[in-house]
Amino acid sequence: MYNKLLGIAGILGLLAVAIGAFGAHGLRDVLMPNDKAIFETASRYHFYHTIMLVLVAVLYARDESRMLRLAAYAFIDGILLFSGSLYLLATKNVLGISTWAFLGPITPVGGVFLIIGWFILAWYGFQYATVQRFRTKLGKTGDRLLDEP
Repeated sequence: MYNKLLGIAGILGLLAVAIGAFGAHGLRDVLMPNDKAIFETASRYHFYHTIMLVLVAVLYARDESRMLRLAAYAFIDGILLFSGSLYLLATKNVLGISTWAFLGPITPVGGVFLIIGWFILAWYGFQYATVQRFRTKLGKTGDRLLDEP
């Protein structure tokens, strides 16, 4: 599962860079100012949560917790729904599609998934993450890494 999460994070990161660059350069003179702001918000949240997904994947490699898996899924769904819908809303005039009004309600659903991901991560941190739990997963080498100097 760790490798799949890291692979998905890699793909989402690749897309964040490619879409962000396309928005900054290819759409610079095409988007209206309000649409540029929407696109930039989508790109910013896409990047933030992709980085967070990498961190969750690394944690998951050390502790295959159901909570971490749920947080990862929430971040993935949130990126796709929140940033994806904003990308499409920002470019709807460029794409010539005016019937995408249904995307408006999808954005907050994606935002809720991002919030859920952070909530689950916080819950995991307060309730489940302990040095002893990581030591059990890391073994003897991990014990040396986690011991205080």
